[in-house]
Amino acid sequence: MGAIVELTAVEKDYPLGSTTVRALRGVDLTILAGEFTTVAGPSGSGKTTLLNLIGCVDVPTKGNVVVDGQETRSLADRELTSLRLHKLGFIFQTFNLIPVLSLTQNVEFPLLLQGGLTRGERQRRVDAIIDRVGLTPQAKQRPNELSGGQRQRVAIARALVNRPRIVLADEPTGNLDSATGETIIDLMRELNHQDGTTFIFSTHDAHVMERADRIVKLVDGRVGD
Repeated sequence: MGAIVELTAVEKDYPLGSTTVRALRGVDLTILAGEFTTVAGPSGSGKTTLLNLIGCVDVPTKGNVVVDGQETRSLADRELTSLRLHKLGFIFQTFNLIPVLSLTQNVEFPLLLQGGLTRGERQRRVDAIIDRVGLTPQAKQRPNELSGGQRQRVAIARALVNRPRIVLADEPTGNLDSATGETIIDLMRELNHQDGTTFIFSTHDAHVMERADRIVKLVDGRVGD
């Protein structure tokens, strides 16, 4: 397996008034295609910043971030958007579902943004991924009619429906009880094994860390031992 994400001497600074916050400090990191990797560390260690750089939501202040062979600093906004739409999936701690849309419509939304599929093709793909996450009976329900665990399953289906090469998850179990959180990690792990999708997720939960192939520890913006 080759590298699908490469960070070289990456620094990320944020201006805060008259001072500068150094979120990442000289990070070197390589993630192979198909890995199930957790980025671990306390709050403020740089986990979310790292995921944002890999997810093309932001670009580094210094250094290089290469995602699926593309150096993100050299890409125009339109190219970054295309990379996010076609190669990346996102799972958020707060689910980020659209409350007025049904479960099915929430999952279909990335395909509408991506374009290129007929209505029938979208429906087949959406129905298949909803079935895989075990939510077919709830397909017409809206987010407020679902439990926290079910909403996170919807978020996983939405992240996977465009068949991304990389899925990024920022504290995906943070708003769930421990039993539901373990079920969600089991589901992500199963999808990783079946499809070879690369999963990169942040956590400070030791139980979640135990399920990963590899743990990348961040401390004060640096990769630790």
